[in-house]
Amino acid sequence: MNLSDSQTGGPGPRRVSAMEAVLSHLRNAIERGDYAIGDKLPSEAELCRTLEVSRPVLREALRALQTMGLTVSRTGKGTFVVARTVEDPTFGDYAASDLLEVRRHIEIPVAGYAATRRTPENLDHLAHLLDRMERETDTTAWVAMDTLFHLAVAEAAQNPVFRRVIEEIRDALARQSAFLNELGGRREQSNREHRAIVEALIDGSEHDAVAAMAHHLDRVETTLTDIVRPRRTDIPTEGGPEA
Repeated sequence: MNLSDSQTGGPGPRRVSAMEAVLSHLRNAIERGDYAIGDKLPSEAELCRTLEVSRPVLREALRALQTMGLTVSRTGKGTFVVARTVEDPTFGDYAASDLLEVRRHIEIPVAGYAATRRTPENLDHLAHLLDRMERETDTTAWVAMDTLFHLAVAEAAQNPVFRRVIEEIRDALARQSAFLNELGGRREQSNREHRAIVEALIDGSEHDAVAAMAHHLDRVETTLTDIVRPRRTDIPTEGGPEA
């Protein structure tokens, strides 16, 4: 079995990366019952050899399986199946559903407050950060700036409690962002949504800021749902072994 490492965007079904293909293969095997609850997955070396992918690609897929709640990794023992179906992914200490519920109750009104309370310094910081995000090509660096963006919006609301709440969930936000970008190709869409939020803050429009943040979180939820309950429209790429 050979799984390529390329990925392209554009209209129509999105081609998948090698990591996504490996994840889909292992997830399908678990959901079919090829690996029962309690079973240990083959070793990394065996999976790399069988699927013809590199160890970094495989490890990314194994981390995604664990985030989805299908497996657990036990140091020195391997990866074990703990569930047959994906229920609610976990990002750090928080389930995705709990994280999104809190974000809706906090970040949407915070965006409204930020629109009426932001300072010129807040706007300069957000504009600079957004420009950097739109130019960034490294996913890890972009994810770090994504969390900084949401912290900056909270700061613009001029209430330190809002920032403290976002700080508390910062690690979970970063994990969720990385997950959605790796499996959902969210980066460009997120940049556009972030741009709409900043434009609303610049205009001082509470209504537009609230609507822009609500739309952003709606898209996060939609992408997450598509990953958890895929419609299976992705097309694997062709090519040689992943090096």
